[in-house]
Amino acid sequence: MGPALAAVLALAALLPADALPCGAQRPDSDTASKLPGTWLYVAGAAQFPQHQVEMLLIDHALLRLEPGPGPELLISHFVAVGDQCYTHNLTYLEVTAGNATLVKNAMTQQTEGMLMNTSSENLLLIQYQMQRERTYLGQYLYARNLSLSTAEREEFEQHAECLGLRAEQIVYAPWKTEVCQVKAAEGSSSPHPEPGAASTASPAPGTPGPGTAGN
Repeated sequence: MGPALAAVLALAALLPADALPCGAQRPDSDTASKLPGTWLYVAGAAQFPQHQVEMLLIDHALLRLEPGPGPELLISHFVAVGDQCYTHNLTYLEVTAGNATLVKNAMTQQTEGMLMNTSSENLLLIQYQMQRERTYLGQYLYARNLSLSTAEREEFEQHAECLGLRAEQIVYAPWKTEVCQVKAAEGSSSPHPEPGAASTASPAPGTPGPGTAGN
C-alpha cells in the first residue's frame, strides 16, 4: 500500500493532551458503557493541507469499539478509499472516570487524540494536534447514524471554529459506495462492518480517524 493510502489510516504524532485549547471530555463512571459499538464517519476538519487532501480521498469510514482490558476500549477502523476497504486496529480509548478520554496507540502507548464534549450521545468527536513548522489542529466527527440534525452539524462546526478551523477546511464524507459494508448484527440493533468487505492494510503508526499520518 502506498504512503498516501497508509496515511489515511493514521494520524500524526501529537502534542500533550493538556495543550489542547478546547475543553476535553470529562468521563463519568458510565462513559465506557456508552461507547462500544459502531460509529460512522461523518466529517473531518484539518489545518494541515495534506490532511485535507487525504480527507477528500475517503468515501466512507467507521470505527468499531469493543471492551478491552481494564478501562480500555479496543478500536478497529475501516476506511474506504477507491474500491478498497482498509482496516487498522492499533489504537484504543482509555476511559477513566474524571480524566480526559484519550486515544492511544497500542504499541507506543502515546496519546494521539482526545474525545471532546458533545451535547448528544449520537456523536463522537476526536480532536488532535500535529507539530510541524507550527502547530496544526484538526478533528474528526463520528455518529451512531448518518441522519444528523442541523443542531448536531452546527455543534461540530462550532467545535471547528473553537480550534480556529475555517468552513473550507471541513470535509464531509460522501458515502457513495458500499466498499466497507455495514449491516445489523444478528440479534442486535447495533450495526457492524461486514468482515468480507475489508482488506487488511499495514498502516503507519498512528491513531483512529480516517485522517492521516504526518508524512
